[in-house]
This record gives sequence, C-alpha cells and structure tokens, in this order.
Amino acid sequence: MSEKVADHVLARLREWGVEHVFAYPGDGINGLLAAWGRAGDRPRFVQSRHEEMSAFEAVGYAKFSGRVGVCAATSGPGAIHLLNGLYDAKLDHVPVVAIVGQTARSAMGGSYQQEVDLASLFKDVASEFCETVTVPEQLPNVLDRAIRIAYARRTVTAVIIPADVQDLDYVEPGHAFKMVPSSLGMSFSPPIPSDEDLRRTAELLNAGEKVAILVGQGARAARAEVEALADLMGAGVAKALLGKDVLGDELPYVTGSIGLLGTRPSYELMTGCDTLLTIGSNFPYSQFLPEYGQARAVQIDIDPSMIGLRYPYEINLVGDARETLSRLLPLVRRRQHGKWRAEIEENVARWWQVMQRRAAVNADPVNPEYVVHALDALLPDDVILTADSGSAANWYARHLRLRPGMRGSLSGTLATMGPGVPYAIGAKFAHPDRPAIALVGDGAMQMNGLAELITAAKYHAEWQDRRLVVAVLNNQDLNQVTWEMRAMQGAPQFEPSQHLPDVRYADFARSIGLGGVRVEKPEDVDPAWREALAADRPFVIDFRTDPAVPPIPPHATLDQIEAAASSILRGDSDRGGMIRQGFKAKLQDMLPGGRDRDDRPGAREGQ
Repeated sequence: MSEKVADHVLARLREWGVEHVFAYPGDGINGLLAAWGRAGDRPRFVQSRHEEMSAFEAVGYAKFSGRVGVCAATSGPGAIHLLNGLYDAKLDHVPVVAIVGQTARSAMGGSYQQEVDLASLFKDVASEFCETVTVPEQLPNVLDRAIRIAYARRTVTAVIIPADVQDLDYVEPGHAFKMVPSSLGMSFSPPIPSDEDLRRTAELLNAGEKVAILVGQGARAARAEVEALADLMGAGVAKALLGKDVLGDELPYVTGSIGLLGTRPSYELMTGCDTLLTIGSNFPYSQFLPEYGQARAVQIDIDPSMIGLRYPYEINLVGDARETLSRLLPLVRRRQHGKWRAEIEENVARWWQVMQRRAAVNADPVNPEYVVHALDALLPDDVILTADSGSAANWYARHLRLRPGMRGSLSGTLATMGPGVPYAIGAKFAHPDRPAIALVGDGAMQMNGLAELITAAKYHAEWQDRRLVVAVLNNQDLNQVTWEMRAMQGAPQFEPSQHLPDVRYADFARSIGLGGVRVEKPEDVDPAWREALAADRPFVIDFRTDPAVPPIPPHATLDQIEAAASSILRGDSDRGGMIRQGFKAKLQDMLPGGRDRDDRPGAREGQ
C-alpha cells in the first residue's frame, strides 16, 4: 500500500521525537485517524473531552517536559475550540504545534459545512508560522518549519491540512524549480552578551548596596548561577509566578512571588532596593517594581523582542540566563552580607509566620488558606503542581514552599480559567512516574475540570505513578471576581453572576472509578490530603471553603481590607456571615504584614 500524506505526517512527527498528540476526532481529520490506525497509534493519540482541553494538555506537556506539545483537531468547530489553549501557550512562550483539518479543496470557498477561514482564524495566535498544505510535496517543509519555529521562538505554530490532501499518495519534493526540500532536526547555540556589556553590567551591580533580583521561568536552568550571584551580592530574590519553581523557598533570602498574588517581602524588596536585576522574566506589573529613578536596573532575556518592556533598564542583555550569568559571576565583587540582607531574611521569616496565622483563622466551614497551607508540609519531593486562575492561584503563590526538584505552573499571562486539570494530565504524560496535584476553584472545575476527570480515568492505568490529586476549593462563588468587585468597584457581591451551584465533585469522581472525599471540617483537611497522596488512582478532594476569606494584595492596609469587608456588610447576601460573626476583628491577622507591623508608609527603615 502506498504511503499517504497522513501517514507521512505521523512518520515525520515520530522522527522529530513526538510521542503524544493531544486531540479530539472529527471528519476533518479522518485521513489522519486512519493513518494512526495503520501506525499502531504512534505517536500516541491522547483523547480529551474537548479540543480546548487538548490544547491545554499540550501546553502542560510542553511546560513540564521542555519538548514541543502537539495538538490536533478537526476543521471548523474543532479548530475554533483550540484557540484559548493556544493563546495560553503563545502568551506564556511555550512551544506548541497545532495540526488541524480543513474542508476538501474542491469545496473551499463554497460556504460548505464546517468551512472556516482557518488562515484568518489562526493569523494572530500562530503569527510566527501558519500554513496550509495543498499538495503532498509541500508537506515535509511545512511540518518541519512548524516544529522548528515553535522550538526556536517558544511559540505556537499551525499546520492546516485539507481532508482530501490527507488521503493523497505522498510524493517527496523533487530536485526541481519551485520545489522546497526539507530536513530534520536543529541545533541551538544560546546567545551570549559581549564581554563589554558584561563588564558594564558588573560595574553597575558592584556599585549597588541594596540589590534585588527578579527571576522568571527563563531562569529555570540557571538555578545554581542565580544562587551564587545572590550570595555574592547579598541580594534578595523575588519570583514571578511562572518562575515559582526556579529557586527553592527554603532559601532565607527568597522572598517568594511578586505582584497582586505575591508576598509582602517581595513588595518590600522592590520598594527598598537601589539596584534591580531581572532574569528571564516578562513580569508585566511595573507598579510592583521599584519607583522609576529609584533603582539602576539590568535585564537578561533570551528573547530580544521581550527586552526593556517593563522598566527603564539601564542595560538590556540578550542572552541565555545560565550562560550569561556564568560569564558575569567572575566579574561581580563579593560583599559582606549586611543590614540589607538581614532585613530581607527577617521579612521572609515574618511572612511565613503570618501565613501560619492566616491559615489558622477560623472560617465557615473551612479556611481555603488552611487547605493549601496544610498541603505544604506533605508535598512529595518530585511533585508537579498546577493551579487554576482565580483565588486558588493566590493560595498556590503564597502558601506552597517549593523545594528543588518540584515543578509548578499555571496560566501566567493569559490567566485563563480552566487549565489546572488538563495541565496536570499533560504533566502526567510528560512524567508518568511523578505525582501531580491540581489546585482549582469550583468555577474552573465546573467549566473544564469535571469532564476532564474522565480523561484521567481513561488513561491513569498507563502511568507508573497513578497519583493525580485534584483539590477543588468549593465555595460556591466565583471568588476572585467577587473580591475584585469589592476592592476595585466598592460593590457588594452580585449574586446572579457570582453564585455557583454546589456540585458533589468527589461523588462524581467515585462514579467513574476514581477516588474522592468531601471535606467540610478543618480537622478533616490533613487526613484527606494524606489519603489522596496515598491513593493508587486519581483522587478528587472536594474542600468546602469559605468565600469570605479575602485574597489580600501584598501592599494592602487594614483600612483597604476593612473597606472591602464593608462591601459585604452592605450587601443583602447572607454569605458574608463569617465577617458578621467576628471575622472583621481578625483582619489585622490577615494583613500580609501581620499584627506586629506598622503599615504606615515609611514606618520601617528601608521602605
């Protein structure tokens, strides 16, 4: 039997080392599905419940494996469904290739069923490369370029293959005019700044007395170099949310996450420093960086298009983080760890005390901060963590202390709802021998996660370590938006938009052969985590949490928190009962600075 175009697509993916394609079937890719059957399901066709989940699983796979994620979908509606997950990949700079079907060439332009202008549809999300295969000879070059560009530019690319083209006999491009040959593989030599730029950078850093370092996901391979540099300069290190797993939180000078979901020590680090070094981060909120003119600043990033965007940096170095830092380290002068470093470490130690206090505040029925805080001590050394957007991301950012070897991620830039569970599933295909934990809100669980439990049930027997724990923070409220309304609009909760029905998530999990338990008392939190982490299958914990526990910004004052609390009191809802029953009296303990901090501007030296 002759090799079809669809056969060659799968063969080429195998040659690139692609082992999984996250997909959902449809007649626009019937040719590919038939080829999968002939190929013995290589690369593996991983069937999600929805094409958006296929894209998210490809993103999770790529984030946690470092390899390209590949997803596939049919023409028309299937291709449209991919978009949200693909945008998540694009904005977080993750290499993902989408392979989509299209109406047969003979019907194109005829308003045929499921005919969509896919080139226009993907024009933005796959702006670096989006191409339609119209003849077999075009195929190897198009697919090779899609994979190569996705890797090289850490972005989304798309290959569109009409249904009839998939069934054509494959013909190689010839040695002829207007034929484009192709080849496999690519080598990569990371960019390195010039010696002169490194010398200037060292002079700037050596002149600083209060040095702050901000790391993002681009610094993940430079852990040892960042630690060495921080030790040389007596610096503190804050982490953008996508870089939460870059450095271990056991280091006393690591201040944790930065930004609206960040920590008070990171806020203080930026308000007190005179020098800023940003490594591999595109952290977008400049208001959480030093005041303009306060600090001399340097940025290191591998992508020249992302240089100099967030702060008036004095020096912008285009280079790989590890290679650049390894050449910079010999030029940096060692200094004594003085008052600046001592203050950073004091602030960090106080922060973890405050987190303990916040987790201990009584709530009705369970404090969500206690749920995540209790997990911290139980985290397996090789765990992969995912978090969904919403208030769950706050507790992930603030209460979990990641140690070396742990991995974690979320939708950092798009901040879309729904990737928590599919990210974890993608992670399990990347690392089937490691446990995964997804922290999700009930809104995200109802939107995407509940159905995707079926995917976990379908495939978990193939994983060496079958642990995939889904923790649902079930407060029957779209909580992050509720608190944003209170804090930014001064408005009480708008029940018709915010209230969610109560769903028995653990019961559903058990109905499809997974484990599950509902937790409605604080004393049951720790046993539930232990049961889930000891299970021999995916496990859902339905934590009934209090919606009135606020995700407080790191720079918040007592007056601001009381103003948000009073918006509950103005409302007609009974769901603010916790505050009415005395929660407001405990708000000082909920402050990022705690009861022992004077929050007046300038009250502490170094602010």
